[in-house]
Parts: sequence; structure tokens; C-alpha cells
Amino acid sequence: MRVHFIAIGGSAMHNLAIALCQKGITVTGSDDEIFDPAKSRLEKYGLLPEEFGWYPERITPDLDAVVLGMHARIDNPELLRAQELGVKIYSYPEYLYEQSKDKLRIVVGGSHGKTTTTAMILNVLRCCGIEADYMVGAQLKGFDVMVRLSDTAKVMVIEGDEYLTSPIDRRPKFHLYKPNVAIITGIEWDHINVFPTFDIYREQFSKFIDLIEPNGTLVYCDEDNEVHRVAVENRRTDIQKLPYVCPEHRVENGVTYLLGTQASRLHAAETAAHPVPLQVFGHHNLLNLTAARLACRQVGVSDEQFDEAISTFEGASKRLELVKKNDTCAVYKDFAHAPSKLRATIHAMREQYPDRRLVACMELHTFSSLTAEFLQQYKGTMDEADVRCVYFSQHALQLKKLPPLDPEEVRKAFGGDVEVFTDSKKLVECVIALMRKCVSADAPATDTITQSHNNAINLLMMSSGNFDGIDFAQLADEIL
Repeated sequence: MRVHFIAIGGSAMHNLAIALCQKGITVTGSDDEIFDPAKSRLEKYGLLPEEFGWYPERITPDLDAVVLGMHARIDNPELLRAQELGVKIYSYPEYLYEQSKDKLRIVVGGSHGKTTTTAMILNVLRCCGIEADYMVGAQLKGFDVMVRLSDTAKVMVIEGDEYLTSPIDRRPKFHLYKPNVAIITGIEWDHINVFPTFDIYREQFSKFIDLIEPNGTLVYCDEDNEVHRVAVENRRTDIQKLPYVCPEHRVENGVTYLLGTQASRLHAAETAAHPVPLQVFGHHNLLNLTAARLACRQVGVSDEQFDEAISTFEGASKRLELVKKNDTCAVYKDFAHAPSKLRATIHAMREQYPDRRLVACMELHTFSSLTAEFLQQYKGTMDEADVRCVYFSQHALQLKKLPPLDPEEVRKAFGGDVEVFTDSKKLVECVIALMRKCVSADAPATDTITQSHNNAINLLMMSSGNFDGIDFAQLADEIL
């Protein structure tokens, strides 16, 4: 079997290409540019194109399939050639479904928490010896690739992104997976270049519920008003609906302990007597954990098995990921960029380290976040931090063909005492100076932190990018 990838260098695309190669399928691909880590990983598996660019002659009638990436344009020469020859063309979501249509599919949807919830499920299934195929949006510890496809697994776990499928298919990706078990973690307006109103965006999740297979299951966050609304308004009677809320827990000496589950009273009592220590923290992660628990129950994992397995979960890459720490300071990085993600991540840091000052920095990096209209959604999202910094690059605006942003406009949108930067080097210099000032002996106390703890401080860097090349490890070394 031969499969060709158009735009093989994409994050999801190159992982799918590697997964098919590992399955014994002959894979080729093209792209106009490929960067690391995709470049090195494709080279490792012998899949890196010898020359970058588009070559219609690579599309031949003997191809079994072409997989089209979102990065390609509708006038891509290779795509036009495949259409001319009548070669079967898939988007990568279509191809994932094709490879998993005979498996039980767990699809994790939502505006936030998808990657972590997917990673939690995979971690538990692995610990319980349940073979699973998967597609996840981040590199996970203990997993070589972000996509796995096999002929033997009876379960597939898929992170269900709501963004568009391909240049020739304008459906959201998660509409193509037809889940047996669907999860919705939260609904907050995003991707405004595709979904210009919140009502249009929310409707995609209503359609997602409609696409659950008959006799399937919907697991949904009942703490989120919008999720509750779409779940309750849906009138399907051929699926079971499982709402969830945050489980009982406590934080002690910087460790979060799970105290109870939504299981039987007997098991809840046993858990309360023997708290489960977690390596992740934050209200949002406890919600993600509960969604993962309910999904794992659908494939036969007991609550006792789940608790034992989840205690080993160290988190997904860039999701409240610890960079470095010492006794009085910890530096974290997080993928947070949407308003609810900022609020949840900052609150998690505050809850986990209640006696430490917090310096929080976020980068406006996505199309939505760099749009003046959407900026108003960020008001108050960083208020729990003691020092608040916002960074954006004028170059990013140019690449996305957006009008310039006035730093003062950004500051007013966030509200409160927010420092705005357009130079990442100046941001780093200011962050280091601010942290030193916060730990100085004469630094004033705040309402939430007593004077006696002013020498303890944390830094949280939040972005779906990298602040234009900041080396987080180097920054942490300098701070620590």
C-alpha cells in the first residue's frame, strides 16, 4: 500500500506519516518547508523529502491514497494532479476515522483541556494493560509518536480539534470521528477567523453530540454553563449522558491529593481514608481527570485501577510543565492562550502555592488573541497574579495579515496593572528585575500573601508559541 502526504511537515501530519510507516505502509510526502522537530523526526524514519516544494509528478495512479494537510492551499499543484487522476484524497481526520472505524472511539472535544484529558486516558489505559491506538496533540512521556495505528487495538483515543479539516473540507475535525464515547471539557469562543460569532462556535459542539454513535456516551463538564446548555438541550435518547464536576481534593505541602471519586460510597470512603497523591494540580486538571475517569470506565477500568494509574501521570508537554525549581522558586510553562485557559492556569498556581508571589506572563499569539474585538474577552483573566505581563510581536500580526495593535489598547483590554511588551528581550529583562524586586526584604505585602513569605516566588510563562525564541531553561537558570 502506498500513501502520499501533501504538507507532510505539519504537527499532526508528520506524526500520522510516521505511524503509517511503522505499520508497514509505503509513505512519501512533500512540503514547501519543514522545521524541527518534524524535520528531524521525518529524517529519522526516512520520510524527509529530498527537496522541498510541490512536485505533481509524485502523484501517480498507483497511489492508494493522498492525505491532504491544512497547510496546503486549494490550488496546490499536487492536489490538482490527484484530483485530475481521481486518486482518493483524505484529510488526516478522515484517514484517522478510516483506520479506526471498527474500533471503539473515545474522542475528547472542548475549547481547553483536550490534550491533557487525552493524555490522562492513554496513561491509565497503558498502566492497565489495555492496548489503544491514539492521536494526541502533544508529545507524551513514554510515547514515541503522537499518532499510533495498529491492526490489533480495539480502542482508539482521539484528541478532537474543532478547527477546520482541510483546504477542501471546511468541517471541524472532530465532526469526522463519530465517537462511541464523546467528551466535552469546556466551550469558550475561539478561532474567530472561522467561527465569527460565539453562537456559530457553540453550534459545532451541538453537532458533535449529534454525531455520537447510537448507544454511545457523552461525558460533559457540568460546571461549564455552555457545555451544560448544549448537553441538556440535545434531545437524543439513544445515548447516555454523564455529567461531571470537580472531585474532592486537598492541597498539602505543594501536593494535590484526590480524596473521593464519583464511584460507589465504599470506594469513595476508601479513597478518603487513603488519599491519592497527584503529580498534576489545579481545578481544571481535576476536572480533566474526572472526565478521563468516566471515559476509562466505558472500557472496563475500575476506579481503583484508575486511581493507581493516575497517580503516575506527570502531565502533558507544555501543560503546566515544570521547567525548574528550588526551595523558594518554581518556573512553569503552559500552553494557555485563550481567556479561560489563562484564568484556570493562574488559579491553579495560586491554589497550589498559596503563600508565594506569582509573576505571570502570557503571549498573544493566535489569530483570535491578536484581534482587537476578541481582546475584550481577556478582561480580568490575569488578576490573581501579583505581577502581570503581556507580550505580542508586531511580526506575528504581519504574518497573520492583521492590523497593528496599540500596547495601550492591549493593557486596557486586560484591565488592572498589566505591563505590555513588544520586545521579548525587554520582557525577559523586566521579568528578572520584577522577580528580584518581589523577593527583596522591603517588598510590600499583598492581600493574598503575607510579608513572611515574600522571599518565595513563582514564574508562569503562558503561550501557544515561544515568546519569539525565549529559552525557558536558560531563563529559569538565571532566575534560580
